[in-house]
Amino acid sequence: MQMTQSHWKNDVEYVALVEDLIYHEELLHMETITHHHFTNRLEHSIRVSYKSYQLAKKWNLDTRSTARAGLLHDFFHEDRDAVAQLNIGAHADAHPKIACENACRITEINSLERDIILKHMFLVSRCGLPRYKESFVVTYVDKYVAIREVVEPIKEIAGSRIRNLVSKLSPVNLNINI
Repeated sequence: MQMTQSHWKNDVEYVALVEDLIYHEELLHMETITHHHFTNRLEHSIRVSYKSYQLAKKWNLDTRSTARAGLLHDFFHEDRDAVAQLNIGAHADAHPKIACENACRITEINSLERDIILKHMFLVSRCGLPRYKESFVVTYVDKYVAIREVVEPIKEIAGSRIRNLVSKLSPVNLNINI
């Protein structure tokens, strides 16, 4: 995917906030899970985390909780079918609960982080209204990143197909004799 990659690895402040999580074995496993058809769940979570962190920093919000919860917001290994088989609700309602449980298993999370993770799907689920500004930031960044992760590759594929088709067309002779 040609989506502009963030330079999160060069941001010492950001890395210090998430270092204990970002290289955790269970989190790294998310790299093997396709997410939004064209990326993987780990890349998606890092994009959401880093962009949310940047906005939180700009707006003087809690950067630590925003970065960490952004990274953990989709921390689950099941695909849509497996989530459905758990019978704990629709995907939009169930996966934040699973992600929160998984997050609690590998690290201590505070009430802000819990709210971010559980309510990041509030626009399309019945999880309730987020209580914190940081929760809104991660929610909107998640939607923005997800849309870009789908639209940009489709745009590239369509552009490539159109260029290929145009290259196969022979030039039309416009010299018309009357």
